[in-house]
Amino acid sequence: MHVNLENAEQVIEAARKKAVELDTQMCIAVVDSGANLKAFMRMDDAWVGSIDIAIKKATTACFFGMATGALGQLSQPGKPLYGIEHSNDGLITFPGGLPIVDEDGVLVGAIGVSGSTVDNDHEVAAAGVAVLGVSELPAHPWRT
Repeated sequence: MHVNLENAEQVIEAARKKAVELDTQMCIAVVDSGANLKAFMRMDDAWVGSIDIAIKKATTACFFGMATGALGQLSQPGKPLYGIEHSNDGLITFPGGLPIVDEDGVLVGAIGVSGSTVDNDHEVAAAGVAVLGVSELPAHPWRT
């Protein structure tokens, strides 16, 4: 199952509202469960460079079914996924990307947000995900 357009637009709107609340400008991307871009918004004055980052954060979260920040912790020197960011035509392994998981525990898509601090990016992404479901799959071999 994929996130549909109506749901993707709801996710983007919730994320946009959080970005406004935080007084920041963001690029917000939603991908379906196949990591295909479903919806995108670049708020006025958001950095152009954040377009690619937001899309790659969403793609990364979808490919691996986990928050990009969690993947980043696993990809530091000496960690088991060191260098993973060089795969798949480039991944983003810092906060701001979250999977979108439905009430049945099924990955239906992901959101990626870029344009502020990584803490703000993550908070805005979480606000988007909250309108549809949760951001973690029920079980994953890399979780401890």
